[in-house]
Amino acid sequence: MATNNTAVMGKTKRSTDNMIDDAIARQNDWLANRRIFTRRFLKTLNVYPDEEQKKQPVAVKQERESKDNKSVLREYWFPILCALIVLLVAIWVVFIRIGTPQKVIVLNTETSQTEKVEHNTIKNVPELVDIPTFDIVRIKENGIVVAGRWLPNKTISVLMNNKLVATEQTDANGEFVYAPTNGLKPGNYTLSLIGVEPKTKSVDKVFLYISEADFRNSVSLLMTPNGSRVLQSPSILTDGDLVVSKIDYLDTGRIIVTGDALPRLRVSLSLNDKYIGLARVSDYKHFGVGADVGKLEPGNRYDLTVRLHDGDGQTIATVNHSFIMPEMTGDNDTFYTVRRGDCLWVIARNFLRRGVLFSIIAERNSIENPDLIFTNQLLQIPTKNN
Repeated sequence: MATNNTAVMGKTKRSTDNMIDDAIARQNDWLANRRIFTRRFLKTLNVYPDEEQKKQPVAVKQERESKDNKSVLREYWFPILCALIVLLVAIWVVFIRIGTPQKVIVLNTETSQTEKVEHNTIKNVPELVDIPTFDIVRIKENGIVVAGRWLPNKTISVLMNNKLVATEQTDANGEFVYAPTNGLKPGNYTLSLIGVEPKTKSVDKVFLYISEADFRNSVSLLMTPNGSRVLQSPSILTDGDLVVSKIDYLDTGRIIVTGDALPRLRVSLSLNDKYIGLARVSDYKHFGVGADVGKLEPGNRYDLTVRLHDGDGQTIATVNHSFIMPEMTGDNDTFYTVRRGDCLWVIARNFLRRGVLFSIIAERNSIENPDLIFTNQLLQIPTKNN
């Protein structure tokens, strides 16, 4: 038993010594390899050049440095190129572009409207609108021409007296033209527009008066929420385009002139070359102007002038009427024959100065519904109640 134990213990001791020697040897090898790796790394960085490198000739050193520079260029050529490009761009911006004199364009604010339209046409810069609008409405010998604008490449409908008469397509600039081949019969017409997809109605409308005498005697009028503007004035006038049918003078010092003229235009009234009033002609070609002129002496001569004006305010027709003031009859009332398009409010405004006095006329004539009067109805006007 003792012999066996001794043998085992001795064998175990020799094995442990071998393991320790192997570990020390591996550690020495690892340290030697680490020293070699570190030496090589430092040589690469050229921090601690070895003695052999120091002893090399100058020519060998220069050749080695040249090879090192070439290797650096091969590795870093792209960043160097980008840096050069950035530098060149910076030089161009600072010294060339900023140094170039800038051109200053001065716009002429007094350019006429025609020149502005021609400029937009040449540049082909359309003015887009969200609501269908009218540009031109012309009355020709054989029909009419309607031009307007809306959104580009959209469908737009043309209505005449609230009835659909045509469907047109806008172009890339949002413009459209409607030109029917058949002429219109004499009378009054109202044009409006409706855009399709999305459905959009025009705010403005156009009133047309087609004359029986000649197309050049017709009227085209643009009606907007802010007022009206004549698109086409009559270029010729015929007998009956401006007629004074009746002159009333009340003992209150008020004169009322009624007559007929081209629809939707304006008439002005002057007495002895003194302006006294203005009125608009109705769609049915009737007008009435009432104005205070003071006391007119019986037996004296007075010159009454009625003028018809176009959209620019220019006088296109004149009627002169001279009369000798007769003696007043002393009647408290006068009479008025209702014409198409009349209403009690306008009649009261002309004769009684204020439209709110229409109830006086309605009461004197036993009219139950003041909104309902008839053409050729004879009304008694109580002027003494004014």
